Amino acid sequence: MTPPPRHRLFRRSVSASLSLALTAVGTAAAVVMAGAPAAQAGAVPAPSPVGISGRGATVPFKEQEAEYAATNGTLVGPDRLYGALPSEASGRQAVTLDAAGEYVEFTLTAPANAMTFRYSLPDNAAGTGRDASLDLRVDGSSLKSVPVTSKYGWYYGGYPFNNNPGDTAPHHFYDETRTMFGSTLAAGTKIRLQVTSTAASPSFTIDLADFEQVGAPVGKPSGALDVVSDFGADPTGAADSTAKIQAAVDAGRTQGKEVYIPQGTFRVQDHIVVDKVTLRGAGPWYSVLTGRHPTDRSKAVGVYGKYSAQGGSSNVTLKDFAIIGDIRERVDNDQVNAIGGAMSNSVVDNVWMQHTKCGAWMDGPMDNFTIRNSRILDQTADGVNFHYGVTNSTVTNTFVRNTGDDGLAMWAENVPNVKNKFTFNTVILPILANNIVTYGGKDITISDNVMSDTVTNGGGLHIANRYPGVNSGQGTAVSGTHTAARNTLIRTGNNDFNWRFGVGAIWFSGLNEPISNATINITDSEILDSSYAAIHLIEGASNGLHFDNIKIDGAGTYALQIQAPGTASFNKVVATHIAQSNPIHNCVGSGFRITQGTGNSGWYADPPACTGVWPDPVWTNGGVPGSGGPTDPTDPTDPTDPPEETGNLARGRTVTETGHADVYGAANVVDGNAGTYWESRNNAFPQSVTVDLGAAKAVKRLVLKLPPAAAWATRTQTIGVTGSTDNSAYGSLKSPAGYTFNPSSGNTATVTLTGTPVRYLRLTFTANTGWPAGQLSELEAYTS
Repeated sequence: MTPPPRHRLFRRSVSASLSLALTAVGTAAAVVMAGAPAAQAGAVPAPSPVGISGRGATVPFKEQEAEYAATNGTLVGPDRLYGALPSEASGRQAVTLDAAGEYVEFTLTAPANAMTFRYSLPDNAAGTGRDASLDLRVDGSSLKSVPVTSKYGWYYGGYPFNNNPGDTAPHHFYDETRTMFGSTLAAGTKIRLQVTSTAASPSFTIDLADFEQVGAPVGKPSGALDVVSDFGADPTGAADSTAKIQAAVDAGRTQGKEVYIPQGTFRVQDHIVVDKVTLRGAGPWYSVLTGRHPTDRSKAVGVYGKYSAQGGSSNVTLKDFAIIGDIRERVDNDQVNAIGGAMSNSVVDNVWMQHTKCGAWMDGPMDNFTIRNSRILDQTADGVNFHYGVTNSTVTNTFVRNTGDDGLAMWAENVPNVKNKFTFNTVILPILANNIVTYGGKDITISDNVMSDTVTNGGGLHIANRYPGVNSGQGTAVSGTHTAARNTLIRTGNNDFNWRFGVGAIWFSGLNEPISNATINITDSEILDSSYAAIHLIEGASNGLHFDNIKIDGAGTYALQIQAPGTASFNKVVATHIAQSNPIHNCVGSGFRITQGTGNSGWYADPPACTGVWPDPVWTNGGVPGSGGPTDPTDPTDPTDPPEETGNLARGRTVTETGHADVYGAANVVDGNAGTYWESRNNAFPQSVTVDLGAAKAVKRLVLKLPPAAAWATRTQTIGVTGSTDNSAYGSLKSPAGYTFNPSSGNTATVTLTGTPVRYLRLTFTANTGWPAGQLSELEAYTS
């Protein structure tokens, strides 16, 4: 199949104790460290996202963290800093084994015949990964050697990342493997993972283990077509079975029969295209589709509906099998997802998706599609993305862990997403971006989920008018009623490595345009041990927010981080253990309007903080305070006595624009990175960018930058500067003039001003000799 044209974009940012039992407000849910053994690795308590009553996915396994198991290894963590090995571990802690004889030993709490464990090995010098093994021991006796690998981990550099260890910012350290014991082991049995040699790997870091009782294989349904006995597919994986399984699927459609995948591992090198058919396996532990084309790396195993341009597919059921791919890099245009295309009136049920680019990237328009009872693990990009007009569709009771991008996402690019639901899912450790997000969409429900351990450039729950094609003109912006009820967020939100400040656990963005035509209800939820702020507004404006019956327990910085205007009501919102003495950071002043109901406490302050300095977070880690920065954080400066402002006043501030091309949004001009830039729409002068400095500032000097690379030829841009104290009436600060940007002299230009106090600073571009658009890498504003 030829994929439709699409591209995935660089994420600009889509960057106090907790008791061991945190009772949910108004519900019976609780986060409990139930039955955790003594922390023999010296770990601190960290509430688990698995097994919360009434919330998240109902999973078939019992999870145990390595840091609470018996071990003679070394505890790593807790640490949430991007690029640190424990930052990507569940609970931000793990155990490293780096000598023969070192082990982690778990004790079964229920009968089990199988386990999955999450681990990390170091990369090799070439960036292709290393293979090794661990000894699996039962009650002291060796049962088997379990292969482990780092070839699916370790990415480097900037988005969309690479496999070059010589580059910066290593991340995506962990992988998972699964194995069966061959018999059912009783509760109380000791299961040990032990190092026998460090020749193949100098260390093995163990995060956790999931133990389960896997049922017997599901037999062939009566009258079903068998891909092996009827069509000759190879269950050993030695031969390519793509064409034979496709023939079985086509026959199933024309004959109106189910198609059965028996036990086996089947090599599939391209998409199996399904339409009006049921494809069923013997169970995800028994029937496995795997593989990749040996020469064309853009082709790999996947089960796809027809694309919408080809009419789409409908009435498809995919059930009881696994798709375990071989994707080791991120190439956004490659359709190497486990499930894709368009499938209306279709169901994915009990499918295990691992080592593909995305679990399910669904390109609509399509309607009434459901993913349920499934597992999505170790992806290089999103877990699920409902893209291009997906309607009345659902992901429910699905477990998602270790995605390379958003865990569960809806992106209404150019075509409206309407009445979709993400419910009763557990989404853990998205390595980039958000646990759950909707970019645009109408009448969306995100409820009864558990989200935990965001790593960078995102939060736990995100509702936003951002990303291309999301706007009210096409009906794709956030609109109608969005319901986020009965969600639990644990250790969510984190630092954005582009913005260089924290993203909140629940955050809102009006980057493309203000959120103004929606009612957004956040109710009956818990926001626990947030890495930075609990609630966060940024970019544009976000209106119509309603928080009711919310428990905030632990926030690394603020209860509320307000960087954009908006309106919100708060009723029965109770906050405790907020790191900063002033719980609100708000530099937009009355632009953010709060309506208070009853039963609120712990989160409101008048005046709020507006220090111009982002504090280092303090992470509670379930009751043990710790600093999130290189030095201990200090109390914020008294907002009535701000520090002397000698630095760049525009850095990290809210910025708006008249428009931008492709991925080159205005947030780039305040991110402190001269290598990123804003570019307006072509041939559409005048174009402008406006920075909100947070309060009136006597700006006397602007430094304007373009990327310093020699590839940027010398150009002259005509730029005028205006300012305002209220974002309404603007006056001239500098008449339009030509400013030359020359790479040989740093590609910078300086604009001197008189120091008239303004809060809003606007640059208007009317000409550019190098490109038919306004271009700007950095806008720096100084008082001297």
